[in-house]
Amino acid sequence: MTTKLRVGLIGAGGIAAPHVEALLALSAEVRILRRTAATALAEMYDVEIVDDLDALIDASDVVDIISPTATHPELALRAIARGRHVICEKPLAATAEDAAVIVRAAADAGVRLFPAHVVRYFPDYRGIKQWVGDGMIGDVTELVLSRVGAGPDAAWFFDENAGGGLIRDLMIHDIDQAIWLAGPVASVSAVQDPPSSAGVLPRVVTADVVLTHRSGAVSRIHGGWLGPGTPFRTTIEVIGSTGRLRHDSAEAPPDGYLPPADAGESPYLTQLRDFLTALEDGTDARILPADAVDAVTVVDAAYRSLATRAPVPL
Repeated sequence: MTTKLRVGLIGAGGIAAPHVEALLALSAEVRILRRTAATALAEMYDVEIVDDLDALIDASDVVDIISPTATHPELALRAIARGRHVICEKPLAATAEDAAVIVRAAADAGVRLFPAHVVRYFPDYRGIKQWVGDGMIGDVTELVLSRVGAGPDAAWFFDENAGGGLIRDLMIHDIDQAIWLAGPVASVSAVQDPPSSAGVLPRVVTADVVLTHRSGAVSRIHGGWLGPGTPFRTTIEVIGSTGRLRHDSAEAPPDGYLPPADAGESPYLTQLRDFLTALEDGTDARILPADAVDAVTVVDAAYRSLATRAPVPL
């Protein structure tokens, strides 16, 4: 960037450190809104902490929202109304309706909105997308994806009424990958074991979502929040008319939710560089606002399928 970009970070949870490190590596001037653990984070990276939300927004060119999902619409719309560009962690909102409102508001205000779906920037997933696009395996006919690990600590993740939920928070990564690789979805089926009780999940829960794409391809997606100490593992297999591609993170164990330290550049750095370059050049980023709405639309359909115990057409 020709001038130092001012970024205001809202949220100080588990992915805050990768965001701050990436922004500082990109020479951004970072400020953090005072929230739980924000003081320790600010001291660790020697960045300014700001008490007031509006003061943070006013002191920023870009607002980076990594707070709990239920807060995304209010925070994004507040930043957009003050003419600020927005980076927002996945899911963009808890419902497709709210996500679409954010997208429309950004378009109407003439500001940029960058939904943060970081798995699009993981090298192995990016490589699979490239090979599929190059026709290496012919037409995609089936995808099998999984993502499991120890459940998060914060209680809101397990409360579907508060913007949490296994499918909404964890499996949306692979739902986004399935749409990215096989195109728009025609119908969605989902099961969850055990089911939620009044919208609240137990600490150990698994789910399976099946997507039938308009192309005729089928995606089978498995997710799980398991017991403490369960290693985080993701797999993907893409089957085409002339071959198949696969990746299993267990073959190169990740560092928490990130690729192993020797795997090269952090995908958070790659993602945020893409966003800031798109902002400076006026170009598209790898993920568009409409892509984020599409992913949440499928998540919404999965929850309707859980409720009706039947496939949901889109």
